[in-house]
Amino acid sequence: MLQWLVSILLNAVALIAVAQLFESFHMDGFVTALLASFILAILNIIVKPILVILTLPITVISLGLFLFIINAVTLMITQALMDHSFVIDGFGTAIIAAIIISVINLLLNRLVRDSVR
Repeated sequence: MLQWLVSILLNAVALIAVAQLFESFHMDGFVTALLASFILAILNIIVKPILVILTLPITVISLGLFLFIINAVTLMITQALMDHSFVIDGFGTAIIAAIIISVINLLLNRLVRDSVR
């Protein structure tokens, strides 16, 4: 449970970082980022496995790169659920944001994991 909460917190930090990088990726504040991160975590538990299974042939052919498209879709669903407090202007921005969020999450998780040891 603690690891899941830390993951949500780190994902919120990544969302804020991406919002600072792009004008077309808008987030109202850190509380909005926490809520978006929580919704994204729920979508990753429920929706993402279904999307991965449905798109498995494309994912295999693209050597896993299609997973960034799936991450972008979950980001777009999250912003649709949050209305005007979290806005992504286009699907291209969502794809680039998904890639950057994945990289930031990877780095932050390694940093936190190394500091715990």
